[in-house]
Amino acid sequence: MRPRAVLAAALALVPLRSAAQAPPPRPTPRPPTFEVGIEVINLNVSVTDPRNRYVTDLLEKDFAVFEDGVKQELMLFSHENLPISLVLMVDCSASMDEKLRVAQDAAVGFVKTLTAQDRAQVVQFNDRRTVLQDFTPDHRLLEEAVRHTEASGPTALHNALYVSLKELDKEKSGRELRRRAIVLLSDGEDTASLVSDDQVTELARKTEIAIYSISLRPGHSQDRNRLAFSQAEHLLTTLSQETGGQVHFPNSLSELDSVYARVAEELRTQYTLGYVSSNKRRDGKWRRIVARIPERDDLQIRHKIGYYAPRG
Repeated sequence: MRPRAVLAAALALVPLRSAAQAPPPRPTPRPPTFEVGIEVINLNVSVTDPRNRYVTDLLEKDFAVFEDGVKQELMLFSHENLPISLVLMVDCSASMDEKLRVAQDAAVGFVKTLTAQDRAQVVQFNDRRTVLQDFTPDHRLLEEAVRHTEASGPTALHNALYVSLKELDKEKSGRELRRRAIVLLSDGEDTASLVSDDQVTELARKTEIAIYSISLRPGHSQDRNRLAFSQAEHLLTTLSQETGGQVHFPNSLSELDSVYARVAEELRTQYTLGYVSSNKRRDGKWRRIVARIPERDDLQIRHKIGYYAPRG
């Protein structure tokens, strides 16, 4: 069977281009699926207008996707509310002690935005990473886990992120299309990791998991200017940019509710684009991706910046 025919069969269940007659709306749409072995490059794309509002009325024809400068043919376009697999990470180092109750309330509010199709894991980290609740759709279990977070010890941020990326990567399904994300709350620099920031960044590129970071700024300006804190800010910013997520720097604990709500809104309003690369080389090299909306240069677009080609 020719590759194009195989792809067509594999994506038979995926919502593709708008047909002449649109299917009737369904209360709970079935997520797109595709066959294992068909190498579809998926992009979760967030689009905002000049007032930072999410744009939700775009069509497939509005997008253009380029890989290493070469325009690609879209095989998949979806704006459905896809199921999500995520890791909710909470910094529980000693410096979080007085902030933890407010952080718990905000994180519980975020859990309430998840649907019955979503799966989440709750992780606290200080000098070690502790799974308080493994992946589950059960809100009650997730909320109880968040309430059981306790603050003590130093911060091994790199270690915790590295392991969380590994764990969430195992949740990847060969057939079901899901959005995968890490939502991380931290208030400071790494003080205890064995894993380097470069190792975390490289793994994030390979696993293709969006990272949303919420970085609480120290109360004193001299603490904000410390080299270690600047390095932590740089890492979280880089990870978000590389993976198509976003980093938030709330100025006070009172902003946490709105920040978590913003992350939840983004995960629900993203577009999912998919293509089969026109570059057939299986060389394992990094390939750069750029998505554009040619007719709307006033819009801001975020997505992962690339991927590693398969090895042959």
